[in-house]
Amino acid sequence: MKQIEKALRRPITGILISIVMGFIVGAVVLTIAGYSPLAAYREMILGVFSKPKYMVQVIIRATPLIFTGLSISFAFKTGMFNIGAEGQAIMGMVTAAVVGYCIELPPVIHFIAVALAAIVVAGLWGALVGVLKAKFGIHEVISGIMLNWIALYFNNFMISMPWLKKPEAEASYEVLESSWLVVLNSWKTSDAGREWLLDGTHPVLSDVLIRTDLNYGIFLAIAAAALVWFLLTRTTKGYEMRAVGSGADVARFAGINVNKNLILSLAIAGALAGLAGAVVITGTMPHRISVLTAQPGYGFDGISVALMANTSPFGVIASALLFAGLQYGGSSIQAELGAPSEIINIVIGTIIFFIAMSGAFRMLADYLEKRRGRSDGK
Repeated sequence: MKQIEKALRRPITGILISIVMGFIVGAVVLTIAGYSPLAAYREMILGVFSKPKYMVQVIIRATPLIFTGLSISFAFKTGMFNIGAEGQAIMGMVTAAVVGYCIELPPVIHFIAVALAAIVVAGLWGALVGVLKAKFGIHEVISGIMLNWIALYFNNFMISMPWLKKPEAEASYEVLESSWLVVLNSWKTSDAGREWLLDGTHPVLSDVLIRTDLNYGIFLAIAAAALVWFLLTRTTKGYEMRAVGSGADVARFAGINVNKNLILSLAIAGALAGLAGAVVITGTMPHRISVLTAQPGYGFDGISVALMANTSPFGVIASALLFAGLQYGGSSIQAELGAPSEIINIVIGTIIFFIAMSGAFRMLADYLEKRRGRSDGK
């Protein structure tokens, strides 16, 4: 019994139970709709793991979600709800598109310039939310949502600029190839590379390199997760920001500058979301921004990823891969069985719902402990 109580108090237990419950609820909905849950989940798994290129596509989809998930998680750890990650990612995309197209630099250096520019602009976009909260008491959710829409319309405004808009297209020019983050891009587009890839002796590599936008972004995302973990757990500044998140009044009494740390935490969160936008533009086709009629969703999906990871920096990597796998594999359910792909959204929503109720698992552990205590007393 003690082992059960101890397990229920662990965050990972709540997450695993939530994932199982999500699939159970999804199975019930599929059954009611007249589809076989086993067949549907089988197609979903095959849609992710049956070919290497499918797994690579999941990694590509997960990469920007890792950055936005880290952005949300970092803000949560410091007591902020960075719902503005969506707008910060858009600002990162716009900045990457402008710097990637307008400035000519050597490969690698060009991407570094694009990434740094996106970090600065999106970081300032996030810091603005912090300033509005620190100086004027405006809640970060309200200002974050408003800035999301401002970022969207700013994206559309920039595309209307003659020097950036591609003729006969509702999009910008593609960024220069020197800024691309695509794996072996120069080699695989060369004569020698095409000959090697198309000679039929390396079908797996050919499939992955030719048919996907495999890029180095996943390594940057993992490095960002490690950096966030180190900052929060191994530095004085990270301790200060977490102290502000735990209780602003107590932190202020301890001599910590609450407003400064609040603004800094949202600036760092914005920078992380901006990196997501930079990786999207430089790492995947079509390497440009286009007119937006709705939010692209990177920041909002990042909220789900952060919650599924219980705001753990390294957990964000796993939850982003799970999230992307569910979305990518879920499309196979509709393609192969005709079942609505929206069932995946139900699964994801259920997982998040039960994670939000993770306190109930600890309450159950407390109840079992009290019950055991009464039994031992007898």
